[in-house]
Amino acid sequence: MNEMRKIAPAEEGGLPDATVALRLAQAFARHGVTAAFGQSIPTQFHLAAPLMGIRQIPYRQENQGGAMADGYARISGRVGVVTAQNGPAATLLVAPLAEALKASIPVLALVQDVPRDSVERNAFQEIDHVRMFGPVTKWVRRIDHVGRLDALVDMAFIAATSGRPGPVALIVPADLLSEPALPSPVRGAHLGTYPLDRTQPEAESIEALARLLCEAERPLIVAGGGVHLSGAAAELAALQERAHLPVVTTVMGKGAVAERHPLSLGTAGYFMAPGSRTYAMRRLFDEADLIVLIGTRTNQTGTDSWRLFPKQARFVHLDADPLEIGRNYSSMRLCGDARSTLQALAKAMVGADLHKRLSARPALEAAIAEAVAAWRHLEAPLIAQDKGPVHSVRVMAELDRRLTDDAIVVADASYSSVWIANGFTARRAGSRFLTPRGLAGLGWGLPLAIGAQIAAPESRVICVVGDGGFGHSWAELETLARLGLPVTVIVLNNGILGYQKHAEDVVFGEHTLAVDLAPVDHAAIAHACGIKGIRVETPAEIGAALDAAFLHAGATLIDVVTDPDAKPPITLFEGEAR
Repeated sequence: MNEMRKIAPAEEGGLPDATVALRLAQAFARHGVTAAFGQSIPTQFHLAAPLMGIRQIPYRQENQGGAMADGYARISGRVGVVTAQNGPAATLLVAPLAEALKASIPVLALVQDVPRDSVERNAFQEIDHVRMFGPVTKWVRRIDHVGRLDALVDMAFIAATSGRPGPVALIVPADLLSEPALPSPVRGAHLGTYPLDRTQPEAESIEALARLLCEAERPLIVAGGGVHLSGAAAELAALQERAHLPVVTTVMGKGAVAERHPLSLGTAGYFMAPGSRTYAMRRLFDEADLIVLIGTRTNQTGTDSWRLFPKQARFVHLDADPLEIGRNYSSMRLCGDARSTLQALAKAMVGADLHKRLSARPALEAAIAEAVAAWRHLEAPLIAQDKGPVHSVRVMAELDRRLTDDAIVVADASYSSVWIANGFTARRAGSRFLTPRGLAGLGWGLPLAIGAQIAAPESRVICVVGDGGFGHSWAELETLARLGLPVTVIVLNNGILGYQKHAEDVVFGEHTLAVDLAPVDHAAIAHACGIKGIRVETPAEIGAALDAAFLHAGATLIDVVTDPDAKPPITLFEGEAR
């Protein structure tokens, strides 16, 4: 296989002596795949893939590989491909595919299966992959005949990128990969970018929304992750400015608008207690008479357990998934792609009477600025403190000062997601902040960052993880070293499972034994993996450590010993956060 010459794109379809493995790689390359996250199996595929310009990106564990493909897809705008062996390796893809399904991320899992003559005979590591992946993917198929290969690959990419994007799985028997490939018809479709089809609502519905925006007394735009999936940040920013509209984002939507804009509230959801940027903006939510939801699932965390928005408001919901519209709020339906719909809305508003919006703008800007100033005043003592335990607010502030416009900030689940959503400033519309908010599984911060860095090699990628979540993904430090990726990893090392411990104390008045962790020197682990490691134990050391990391050409891990009593401004902890 290694002796085969690299196939030029012009020769596609003309490989009468090719194996199925090479034909599969050829089909993937046609859809724009240039990277596949995988260990050795399916071996035939990974030996053939480089001949089609597809680079193998190794991982240490399949759970992490799935998250890498997820992070890659979020930043690249293309389908992320992850491969795995049958049996236990495949089972480890279930969790990241479930995350991708809930978060609407197009990931394709290519899974090798047992040979066809071994099916239903208790072959080594045999399991029913089709049934296993069914609940966590949009689409799953097994390729049993070479004649169906190209058609099923096309269907997989269509399923992943069309409508509401999401994960798919292709199951390929091991013996099929080494079979000679049949001459196949030349297929020219390129289906690997998303969204595949940009649909939009009827003109009458868009015009009705334009009228509502002009007539409402106190409208509010809520932007979710669908804005990023659609690439609609520029269109949303233009609407915000031209129509003088306040915009708030969900955690996954963070960066959809610039948070330096005077009409940007920040991030809303389950962390709007004192200490949050949006705490003093509650009135803007409570008094809203028109709420326009764009690309958001209106899930529990994004709505503070569905208590955030007033019941008397009128709702308009724009989403690519018709089943999400009206799921939790009875809404005027706008089913379609966010970017195309916002472009059409801009045309519908040409010549519209925006006097009411313009007149309300000064007072609205003043209210937002006052709330932001109050938040910064509350945080100031924590940021200025140079003695005592390190507070995570100080870490975020030091990082925020050093962010560039093209930086990509990635967080693990739990507290890390809250710290970056509340503590970092989206400098421009389209800034990217990646968080595992589909299922919010611990351990996915580092692999998401690895995938993001592969997708955007010229961008600075910063990963914020808690020590509890980081324990799930230590092994991928070796992956960072092996690949030579310059990711900066910040470990907030408070010695506990913070969210779990604090929530248990609030809800039950006591906590379980599992939440207190033994001391770990993560900088030493980094050194052992061949990565620069820095230990920070006082607030005054943070700035210098960050500067050293950003000057370093390779990956750096900064292990920050943080205050175990520090809580983000989560609503559940209201009155206790500090």
